[in-house]
Amino acid sequence: MTEDVETVERVTGTGVPVRGNDIDTDQIIPARFLKVVTFDGLGQFVFQDVRFTDDDEPKDHPFNEDRFRDASILVVNANFGCGSSREHAPQALKRWGIDAVVGESFAEIFAGNCLALGVPTVTADQAEIEALQEFVDENPDAEIDVDVDDETVSYGDREIDATVDDAQRRALVEGVWDTTALMKSNAEAVAETAASLPYIEAGAGGDA
Repeated sequence: MTEDVETVERVTGTGVPVRGNDIDTDQIIPARFLKVVTFDGLGQFVFQDVRFTDDDEPKDHPFNEDRFRDASILVVNANFGCGSSREHAPQALKRWGIDAVVGESFAEIFAGNCLALGVPTVTADQAEIEALQEFVDENPDAEIDVDVDDETVSYGDREIDATVDDAQRRALVEGVWDTTALMKSNAEAVAETAASLPYIEAGAGGDA
């Protein structure tokens, strides 16, 4: 593994709780924002329709609270990220500043899209998640430590057992989650493999 490839063995930061089951990708980033050419700037629109009225007046939502402004660990409930398989949802969360999501369960495609960004989706049972959400509410400046490799979440004086999907854990810990960086770090091997393929004409791709 080269230094160009980033591993994600643990994530440490303050938390932000978003309560509710079945929060779908349309709530995370409404469909009208899917027209963007790039993902840059999507972070400001995360949870837009549940954060603001039609007149852009702020609603009561954790992402509007100053005490959670610098949070990097999102704590959610069951079936988070369900609905359409839009990759804009984890992109918006990542650009808002979220580096890990801890919850009861996640929609499979959402978790896969998070993995592509190096954002772990870590699960724990309902009681543990609700206790963590309460802790974050009462201690917004307290650090949470998500250990992807050991599959634990630590906060205050507690450490809880968590679960990271085996394939996701290996990809994050071994640094193979970022396929673009992985290919770049192995450019010579990629070129050699391409040159050995009978259906690839020499020079077909033009000069590098």
